[in-house]
Amino acid sequence: MQYNPGWNSSSVNLLHVRAVGPGDTLHFIWSSIGAPAVLLVVTGSRTSTLGIDWTRLLSPAPAGAVWIDPPGSVIYSTAVVFTKVFEYSEAKTGEELFYPTYDLSEFFWDSINRTLNHTALTAEFRGIPATDPSGSFSNGSLAFRVTAYEASSRDRSLPSLLHTANSSKAEFVLAGVAPRGNNSRFMLEVATVEETGVAQKLRSTRSIDDEYTPTIFETLSLVAESRNGSSALSFLQWKATAYGSPSPRREDNIQCRSRGLQAANWTLPVSSIVRAYFGEGAGSAYTVSAINISFGGEDGKVYQEKRYLSWSVLLGFGQPPQDTFSPLVISIMAVALGTPLLMLLLGGCALLFTQGKRYSDYEPIN
Repeated sequence: MQYNPGWNSSSVNLLHVRAVGPGDTLHFIWSSIGAPAVLLVVTGSRTSTLGIDWTRLLSPAPAGAVWIDPPGSVIYSTAVVFTKVFEYSEAKTGEELFYPTYDLSEFFWDSINRTLNHTALTAEFRGIPATDPSGSFSNGSLAFRVTAYEASSRDRSLPSLLHTANSSKAEFVLAGVAPRGNNSRFMLEVATVEETGVAQKLRSTRSIDDEYTPTIFETLSLVAESRNGSSALSFLQWKATAYGSPSPRREDNIQCRSRGLQAANWTLPVSSIVRAYFGEGAGSAYTVSAINISFGGEDGKVYQEKRYLSWSVLLGFGQPPQDTFSPLVISIMAVALGTPLLMLLLGGCALLFTQGKRYSDYEPIN
């Protein structure tokens, strides 16, 4: 992990996570310069490096300020941008009433140097609006907690996401932010930038197994695929839940919904890191899509009471991890299904034996 490589100031945040494989290198480049974003780049070289022109990156025209050396080693690249947070409530007429939007490109972000943990591979981007007329953030903040992984495993805390060494996690957290309405709910806008020839699909997978995430049976994945569908290039994956506690339990569950995937070529995500890598023509030369993730029950009371919200999403390369039944669940299912079947077979055998014995007591009739 590298913090602001080649730059001595902590006035801005750029975190480079580099993972070297047998024949490739994965680059995760997180930044809060502009809207919080992450670049995901995979190269076919074990020695590929990140290049940054800091003067250009911090200028009004950052195009070309971020690159990978050698340039010809790049196999695939994409970006994920957390652009806006919406707050809304439902009127008596059934219409949704929206309050002024929180544009995350206009937030002031603390230095992550104080939260950077090279051992745990974690960091936290914490911010507040540059202007806060309502005072909602006077005792609160918005944060993105980033985690990198060295091996395949599962998070200990809910929602217990299954991850691989090819993935990283971002946890969106609202803490102590005062809602502007009595029944406020929140919604996070997530934008993606993809190369030409890449299609995105939103998948929903349901399972009867909730061993790791109690009462949650749905997992959603936003998968980037080549046009012919032959392979998955990258993904975002999350459980259909958020939580209302720093130490989440089942009863802290907050309803989470996805409001579809839409093309957003009419606008480029406001993020200097995206413009710096993809250039000013990213809105036309690349595909920009957006999805909204909403949090809260029908009346929005969960956040109103606890003033805390956390939602986790996994980002990575290739196919998203797929949960399978654990040996414990398989054993329980085998006992639950096998015991009645065994009893039925034993009962049938006993019945046949009894019937055969009964009829053998009769004398033959001439």
